[in-house]
Amino acid sequence: MDTTEFRRRGKEMVDLIADYLENIEQRTVYPDVEPGYLRSLIPEEAPEDPDTYEDVVKDIERVIMPGAASPACTELETVMMDWLGKMLKLPEDFIAGTHGQGGGVIQGTASEATLVALLAARCRAVRMILASDPQRPETGITSKLVAYSSDQAHCSVERAGMIAGVRMKKIPTDQSDKYAVQGETLRRMIQEDKAAGLIPFYFCATLGTTPSCAFDHITELGPICNAEKIWMHIDAAYAGSSFICPEFRPLLNGIEFADSFNFNAHKWLLVNFDCSTMWVKKRSDLIGAFKMDPLYLKHDHQESGRYFCTDNSLFRSLKMWFVFRMYGLKGLQDYIRKHVELAKEFESLVRADQRFEISADVVLGLVCFRLKGSNEVNETLLKRINNGRKIHLVPCLLSGQFVLRFALCARTTESRHIREAWRLITQLAEEVMQELPH
Repeated sequence: MDTTEFRRRGKEMVDLIADYLENIEQRTVYPDVEPGYLRSLIPEEAPEDPDTYEDVVKDIERVIMPGAASPACTELETVMMDWLGKMLKLPEDFIAGTHGQGGGVIQGTASEATLVALLAARCRAVRMILASDPQRPETGITSKLVAYSSDQAHCSVERAGMIAGVRMKKIPTDQSDKYAVQGETLRRMIQEDKAAGLIPFYFCATLGTTPSCAFDHITELGPICNAEKIWMHIDAAYAGSSFICPEFRPLLNGIEFADSFNFNAHKWLLVNFDCSTMWVKKRSDLIGAFKMDPLYLKHDHQESGRYFCTDNSLFRSLKMWFVFRMYGLKGLQDYIRKHVELAKEFESLVRADQRFEISADVVLGLVCFRLKGSNEVNETLLKRINNGRKIHLVPCLLSGQFVLRFALCARTTESRHIREAWRLITQLAEEVMQELPH
């Protein structure tokens, strides 16, 4: 959709909303539909090819309005999470369907998803221990709980531990392991903590770490967590979108061992913020941890098992429905692949310049690179780049080295933008190097 069509469609949407407001009194106050009404009205999977805008808009009245605003928003969320889960080829355990025990729910951010999973894991761990030892005080259990994450994990994981009131231990990684958590390292830490009287209960694996897009070895880590009854949550905030492409799906191998999985559709799947998609194997784990039952939330269908949604007032799933239909699976895959190709183009430019070095494997759309030399030189270069306000880079530390990160994340980025960015970087690098003492 180009800008001309976007203007036209935007005006049409305003008319649609205005017509709705003008005629709202002709609609019923309470929807006259049964639970599950929506699933039968739309396909079971996302389309391979794009639908027309006209067809999508027609379906607002046909599919959404009979149940607006609830249960349509809740049911569409469940179905859209199933659509996306199938695009990712998640195990059936994570698909709600009509009889599944698992399912997906939209959170605001990956940080929220990590916290929600941690709190659910804490609740499950406490209940499991109390089931075998009812006389044990709950405070005596929670004070001994210990969770784990990579030292490369996003800071929100550590913050989740602070909010939940549990200790969070960082598992060390290094360059030789490509900054990925190894199974043996986790196993050793678990045994040491158990010997010290602690209770391991949660591990947050990362697929696509923030600093360098590293991937923890979940095929090794998952069986360890399952054997120790540790909840394994997978945070793939950035990288998760790429798993809809068959060539990148192996990065998710081992998902069958996880209890929960999350990524940000608003990061790299063209869905506007906020839309952080989270799946669990057993939705009863989440419902049991957070269930509240005040009178004002009671309704005739609350025990149907069909409604698994954190906040149905936001209708986040509607934008997923529009994007999946307007692009189709093939269109979304092409979008991801284009960014990866552009990242590879930038990597080749860096490797061709002997003054620079690549600091981590380029797997998806992130390139970690630096000028050969001191951290101070690279810090100076970054300041010059960002002060120029033509491009913006965010740094990281890898094995003590100050590293620049070039991330492909804009819908309209083309090869010419990559070449122009590299021209600016090399020009500023030349200035910085000329200022160095000889």
